[in-house]
Amino acid sequence: MIKTVINPWTWQEELAYVQAVEVTGTKGTLYCSGQAAVHADGTPSNADMRTQLCLAIQNLEAVIGEAGYKCRDIVKLTVYTTSSDEFIKNCFDIFREFVAKHEMRQAVTLMQVVALNQTLNIELDAIAVR
Repeated sequence: MIKTVINPWTWQEELAYVQAVEVTGTKGTLYCSGQAAVHADGTPSNADMRTQLCLAIQNLEAVIGEAGYKCRDIVKLTVYTTSSDEFIKNCFDIFREFVAKHEMRQAVTLMQVVALNQTLNIELDAIAVR
């Protein structure tokens, strides 16, 4: 697989994403359902957004790993949140650490939604390619 990052500017580097990713010569593509702060027994977390983001990341890492992919294979990540302001102010450091830990270079969309399932306030939707 050849992954080419397209960045006409440099400002997005501080925000832990790229403008576009072209992928050629792939062996597979993994479309992940949105991963949220749901415990192994299926119960949703009612914790604060920071805690929920950590659990959502762990769940995304588990799904990607189970499929035989690596998080660095993520080319598109959509973050759904009930408060983009809270995500940026209180959770962005966790997001940055996640991206840096896996040496990810992915396109990102942050989307504020009215609500998520039950008590959830963050969900990660990813596409990975290898």
